[in-house]
Amino acid sequence: MDSLPPPVIIPSGKIRADDMKKSILLFSFAAALALPAFPREQTDVLVMNNGDRLTCEIKNLESGVLQIETAYVDGTISVNWFKVARIESKALFLIHMQDGSRYAGKLIVREALSGTPVKIEIEPEDQAAPVVVDKYNVVRMTQFSESILKRFAGSFSIGAVYSKGNNTTQYNFGSDLEYKQERWGGKLDYTSTLSSSTGAPTATFNEFDLTAFRLLRWPNYFWGGGASLLQSSVREIDRQTVVSLTLGRYLKNTNRMQLSVQGGFGWQRTQYYPSYAYDRLQNVAVAVISSDLDAFTFKKTRLNIRASVFPALTSQGRLFSRVNATYYLKLFGKIDWNLSFYGNWDTQPPASLPSSDYGTSTGLSYSFGNH
Repeated sequence: MDSLPPPVIIPSGKIRADDMKKSILLFSFAAALALPAFPREQTDVLVMNNGDRLTCEIKNLESGVLQIETAYVDGTISVNWFKVARIESKALFLIHMQDGSRYAGKLIVREALSGTPVKIEIEPEDQAAPVVVDKYNVVRMTQFSESILKRFAGSFSIGAVYSKGNNTTQYNFGSDLEYKQERWGGKLDYTSTLSSSTGAPTATFNEFDLTAFRLLRWPNYFWGGGASLLQSSVREIDRQTVVSLTLGRYLKNTNRMQLSVQGGFGWQRTQYYPSYAYDRLQNVAVAVISSDLDAFTFKKTRLNIRASVFPALTSQGRLFSRVNATYYLKLFGKIDWNLSFYGNWDTQPPASLPSSDYGTSTGLSYSFGNH
């Protein structure tokens, strides 16, 4: 295991509450820069099956619900996508299809004769020939701007719990920042938890995950890459870094669900706290198997689950795993209530150290951009 070339050593140092607060502030500042300063003009035309006509701004399409804003209604209006007869818009959109393909361009939904499929004409931004697709094969749609800054979207989540019985306090913070292009994209996730109680040391957990993908020419296939940094005081982990490269496939891609699996290889480097002196630095080559699920059971709820297992290739019988899951319930506007779970495990941890760290949290979330 030691004969394999290790990556660059990350400086050690225990992550304390002050360090966590600094990370939160820096990440919040970076994400805030992605917030579009001004909305675009409300010049989109929406015609319903019953003849109703709306002049609006189309925000996005997800879970079979088209979100729009009008000048005379405070907030966002939810419209049934399958009852839309015609759309005309001069804005750019990023359109996701059931087969995993994506198109970036202006769109026109032309009214169809009774009993015939409704078609969408997409005018690509690169002036290529228009693409015509079936409206019912469109699973997601988001605004797409020529401005790089406005292609970002994300959310913040924060919560706190206090119990007087043993003077227990828990704070949690989460955030994600996503960048979208026509055939590739990337996402940065951050999860942080700090808990303290009388008679017990303060426990901290921090995790950064950076993922990126590139669609292949074959339907539903993509290359994936990732880098993560994890810190867990419970498991005495000062720094655990994983870098991976995978091949992925969308198994299901509809208005209600997106399910993908990935497989590949990676490298894991774990640095334990100085209090654990023996074999404090470990480098392991791993296989990577992961799955992502985004489910939309109703227009007001959604569920995100990411599960990964890392069978060790240079340490026989050892297996690492991670799970992150969040359930969202929309309250109003861009404010959601959420319930989250995080967990990570090691089947062969160093002697005397815990093999797992997991927990739950709840709080409020605010989304920005076309999230």
